[in-house]
Amino acid sequence: MTATQGSGASSSASSADADAVRRLIGRDPHAGFRVAVRCPFGAPAVIENAPVDEQGRPFPTREWLTCRVLATAVSRLEADGGVRMLEHDDLMAVPLAEAHARHQAVHDGHRVAGAGHPDHVKCLHAHLAFALAEGGNPVGDWIMDRTGAAWPPTCCAGDAP
Repeated sequence: MTATQGSGASSSASSADADAVRRLIGRDPHAGFRVAVRCPFGAPAVIENAPVDEQGRPFPTREWLTCRVLATAVSRLEADGGVRMLEHDDLMAVPLAEAHARHQAVHDGHRVAGAGHPDHVKCLHAHLAFALAEGGNPVGDWIMDRTGAAWPPTCCAGDAP
C-alpha cells in the first residue's frame, strides 16, 4: 500500500461510521466529519473533519487517521524521532512544502495539522491521513516506507459498518 493512490472513497458518515470512529479513536469526534478513506473491510480509515468543532472553534486537523493499525505504526515512528527525521531530510523539503501548499489549496489556507511554517511537521498522522485521502503525496509515501505499515489482516474497528 502506498499513500500516493488516494482512495476517492469519500462518503457521508452514517451512524455506523460514527460508532466505528468512536471505537477506533476511543472518544466522540470533536467535529462533524465525513469518511475520506475506507479500509478494505469498509470501516473508516481516514475521516475529514469539519473546519470548526461543535463549539464553533477552528479545528485545524482536517484529515484524521482512524485505522488503529496505521495510527499505531505512525506513533512508533514519531516516538523514534520521525518528525525530526522528516524535517531534516533534504530530499523531502520540496515535497513537504508542496504537501502543505496542496493542503492550503484544499482547506481554506490551512497547512497540515495547522502547522505554522511550510517546513514544519506537526503530526505524521495528519500528513499520512491527508496523503491517503488525496493521493499523490510523497510525504505519505515517506511515512509508509518508514513504518512498514499495511492494511491489517482483520478489521481493527470491530464490526465494520
